[in-house]
Amino acid sequence: MPSDRTLVVERFRDELGDWRVVLHSPFGRRVHAPWALAVAARIIERFGMDGSVVASDDGIVARIPDTEAEPPGADLFVFDADDLDKIVTEEVGGSALFASRFRECAARALLLPRRNPGSRAPLWQQRQRSAQLLDVARKYPSFPILLETARECLQDVYDLPALTALTKRLASRDIQIAEVTTERASPFAQTLLFGYVAAFLYEGDTPLAERRASALTLDPTLLAELLGRAELRELLDPEVLDHLELELQRLTADRRAKDIEGVADLLRMLGPLSTDEVAARLQPDAAPEAGRWLAELCDNRRVVEVAIAGDVRWAVVEDSGRLRDALGVVVPLGIPAAFLEVTTDPLTDLISRYTRTHGPFTAAEAAARFGLGSAVALQVLRRLARDGRLTEGEFRPQATGTEWVEPGVLRRLRSRSLAAARQQVEPVDPLTFARFLPSWQGVGGNLRGADGVLSAIDQLAGLALPASAWESLVLPARVRDYSPTMLDELTAAGEVVWSGAGSLPGNDGWVQLHSADFVLRAAGVQQVEPDSLQATIVEALQGGGAFLFRQLADAIGSDDHGALAGALWDLVWSGRVSNDTFAPVRTLVGRGGAHRTTRPAPRARIHGRRARSPRVALQGPPTVSGRWFALAESVTDSTSLQLARTESLVGRYGVVTRGSVMAEQTPGGFAGVYRVLRELEQTGSVLRGYYIETLGAAQFAAPSTVDRMRGHVNDDDRPTDAPAMTLAATDPANPYGAALPWPDRYTDDSVRHRPARKAGSLVVLHDGRPVLYLERGGKKVLVFDAEPARLAAAAASLAMTVRARRISRLTIETADGQPVATSVLGEPLLEAGFERTIKGLRLDARG
Repeated sequence: MPSDRTLVVERFRDELGDWRVVLHSPFGRRVHAPWALAVAARIIERFGMDGSVVASDDGIVARIPDTEAEPPGADLFVFDADDLDKIVTEEVGGSALFASRFRECAARALLLPRRNPGSRAPLWQQRQRSAQLLDVARKYPSFPILLETARECLQDVYDLPALTALTKRLASRDIQIAEVTTERASPFAQTLLFGYVAAFLYEGDTPLAERRASALTLDPTLLAELLGRAELRELLDPEVLDHLELELQRLTADRRAKDIEGVADLLRMLGPLSTDEVAARLQPDAAPEAGRWLAELCDNRRVVEVAIAGDVRWAVVEDSGRLRDALGVVVPLGIPAAFLEVTTDPLTDLISRYTRTHGPFTAAEAAARFGLGSAVALQVLRRLARDGRLTEGEFRPQATGTEWVEPGVLRRLRSRSLAAARQQVEPVDPLTFARFLPSWQGVGGNLRGADGVLSAIDQLAGLALPASAWESLVLPARVRDYSPTMLDELTAAGEVVWSGAGSLPGNDGWVQLHSADFVLRAAGVQQVEPDSLQATIVEALQGGGAFLFRQLADAIGSDDHGALAGALWDLVWSGRVSNDTFAPVRTLVGRGGAHRTTRPAPRARIHGRRARSPRVALQGPPTVSGRWFALAESVTDSTSLQLARTESLVGRYGVVTRGSVMAEQTPGGFAGVYRVLRELEQTGSVLRGYYIETLGAAQFAAPSTVDRMRGHVNDDDRPTDAPAMTLAATDPANPYGAALPWPDRYTDDSVRHRPARKAGSLVVLHDGRPVLYLERGGKKVLVFDAEPARLAAAAASLAMTVRARRISRLTIETADGQPVATSVLGEPLLEAGFERTIKGLRLDARG
């Protein structure tokens, strides 16, 4: 169900077989309308055609022609908050709303005068005159009525700040997007489609001015002042800007040229330079050779000497034609004709290279460099800006006036400035991270239904957890209405795959859940050479398809169901075989022991042979129910596999630290993950910094994560009103024993019982602090925090876990080595509903 915390993207085919993509959202037309403009621009960019996007109070509808590729889903509506503002501002000039509002603004400004003030002018004539005025005004980006119309559209009609805030909440996972593909339009979508049809049914009646609206070039500086937006002058770091300028101009020590070939490269990349400018870009020991090397290159006809703006400079011979045609430079004789051919726009080529090798600059600076008039340079700069190859604005701190910068240079400036700013921010304490991590993983959140289970599994993909913990603690902690049928529904539909990752003593084992798109095998699974029976099973299953237990027995010719079931489970724990339902694992964990539960029941003999039970003959024992199939081999491309593992870690923890990686036993350790994280940092996918105290400097976080984590800072030491949470000790939402150490009191070697992330153990957290640790079975408890309010909250959480049947029975015998009834934990447990027994305090879910 769509809500203010969960948006729903629905896909279905229309009557012609094309895809309709519907976003169900409750945020209203003022937010949806500018969002629809950005979606329409993305559809044109991605598919090269109009998506006929329509917005309403209840969502957005788009039409995507049928293609062989997978139709777009939630990715169509997810934008970077920094880019969305620019996209909407550019697209609003081509909307019908802009043309309509322009007519109203022009009329208020008395730019549409009447011949007879005492009579009314027909509306259609006003539209015609408004359209003509709009065509003329489009040539002047600073025309006040254009700017006022843009301000009115973006602030009065649209709620662009609310859309930007919504985009940031989507990026930080505070709001989720769920996807669903339906056979036909849902009742929600039918209401939206009615308005969608009406929008195009009368499209021919659209007024002339609205139909003639086209994209405008607005003055970004004046528009920013009018809208009250923060200028980049406030965001860009002066030191970063100066250093990048030196890098682009090859003036830093690591970018200086060393030899004669380096001099030729300088002229090719930076354009014409004087002898002194070349010498300044050489290593100190090579600078005296600048004149000799330039003369040698000139003798070899690789560079030429020209006069530009009253200054003698050197240029590569390939630029001879451009310099002659663009600047009227007299080039020397003897240059090959191939270098003198006329190009389409030589001046634009020269200025484009100038923009790529400089930081923010003014039109006057570019004009002075080439000896041009300011108007000529300004005309070229505006043409580049219209083509998206240049950005106009205010960038340099302490400067004034309009400046220009190449988009790639601006991206580097912004990313480096943000990185510099984050380095100056004080890191949060470990307790804040402990509060943040369960929230980031959705523990106690609003996930519901099978879609919620799938979202939780996407975040936990590739993580090996005890089979007994998945359905008792891990998934119920994240999905409010979790039931085993939800997981079986996803596995039967092929959306989720489970695999074994090693056995545990008793009736348990390590199990991974994966999205069907990419299966991440756990590290450390011992690939033991299969015996003859196991090899026969693998050979039968690798032929393709899935087998019921009885079909598998017939295929390999086995009549010993116990041996076959035992061999099958050995293959499961080695990660070779899986099932289309989680029921066998559930039965195995609940009934205890693979070999004991899979022995065939006694059968009567018929004509000297044992008769098969009808149930067993059809599907086999309960621990081998469902259809069995062989798991595909892991991805052979180690790079793709390591990238998928690393992205999974970022999505799971928000802030990736060495302790979290080591706790998962990721192949290659932290060193292998670090190399991938470093490459992701170069692309802007993650940021490296010191975000959490005491956890080392090698921490990586998604850009939208840090601010959300800082929102969990709480300087008040007293307990909060938040309830405690009971987690499996191996749950990744528990940071202790992984990213964070256990309390010092229990890490000393002299302590007999120490906490650890072991299968079957539990930990109770309150406000990020560890309060209790329960050994496997719950008989022994370690008390981390004896504060009465926290103990009461922890005891209530334990009781709720038992009553919710996540644990059938809990009997606590000792707390910190003392009888629990006489310990500090005794009274809180009794108040929570535990009862006294001979052994200790007990709570039974069965009453």
